[in-house]
Amino acid sequence: MTSATLSRPADPTAAPLGAGTMRVARPELGPPPGDAPRGGESNSLAEADQSIRTASTIAGVGLLAMSVLSAFGYLVAVKGLAVPGNGARTATNISGHEGLFRFGILSLYLVAALDVVVAWALYRVFRRVSDAMSALAAWLRVAYAGVFMAAIGQLVGVLRLHAQALRDINAFTNIWDAGLVLFGLNLFVLAYLAYRSRYVPRLFGVLLAIAGLGYVFDTALRVLVRGSSSDVSAMTGIGEFVFALWLVIRGRRITLSDSCSHDDSIGAAR
Repeated sequence: MTSATLSRPADPTAAPLGAGTMRVARPELGPPPGDAPRGGESNSLAEADQSIRTASTIAGVGLLAMSVLSAFGYLVAVKGLAVPGNGARTATNISGHEGLFRFGILSLYLVAALDVVVAWALYRVFRRVSDAMSALAAWLRVAYAGVFMAAIGQLVGVLRLHAQALRDINAFTNIWDAGLVLFGLNLFVLAYLAYRSRYVPRLFGVLLAIAGLGYVFDTALRVLVRGSSSDVSAMTGIGEFVFALWLVIRGRRITLSDSCSHDDSIGAAR
């Protein structure tokens, strides 16, 4: 057999190959099949990252704003003017500081409204972990916000009849306490989502669970033990505040890439 000659025309006008010449096609060089860029997937992941970052910032800012507004509305404007066991003194305090009391009520209404915003934002943060569980957490928080608004309505009655101020304030506290069970359950679900997410430190899952337990414990004790003034949630609730700070400071750098890579490696191992 005659050895074949490898030939490549220098230009398109070159003479055709002869009968004894074999032409070998040279494939274009490109990235290996396994390393081909997946542009659609990358764009989708980047969009998801941005969505979570925006939602985490909204949730964190909302939670911090709620902390300030609720501290003013409840601790200063309501609890600060109420005198336990002394309705006359309470009515006098509110009459002398009615503007403060009104601003306190307004701030509490803003807290209830922000609860709805935060519920939506946290749903967006954790929906990739579990859409169903994230929706459950959101609806629990919205339901709590509804109960809280009903409780605030009792304070509005104080403005119409100061003589019944202490009674209405006690009604506000009792309804709010009942609603905190829903809030505690909301934190339990968020704790589960945070622990499973991989893009939120698992420590926050533990802290949120402890915070939820504190709210449920306080409410249960007040129902079961007459005259109980348990306030464990004042300490355990710090976990939620720290989580809010993390959402604002670190949430802007959340990325799902590590989580997805971890999931892919598990799937490949299986």
